[in-house]
Amino acid sequence: MDMELLRQVLGWSLVLNYLILLIWFLVFINARTWMKSLHGRWFNLNEQTFDAIHYAAMAVYKILIMVFNLVPFIILSFLD
Repeated sequence: MDMELLRQVLGWSLVLNYLILLIWFLVFINARTWMKSLHGRWFNLNEQTFDAIHYAAMAVYKILIMVFNLVPFIILSFLD
């Protein structure tokens, strides 16, 4: 796989992952009650725990996007 193809794959992966993160955030903001009731079927969570879990998971997902997509994309862009 040449570096240009790898850079393109990382770029599209970056866009897709940020789109997933944005959709997750928008659903969390706009349909929080529905999400809470859906997760409440499986887990006994109070409001604060539910919010903290989603906030932490979004933060971890964002960090993983940066580490595995954004940083390699930037490095490959500088190498060209």
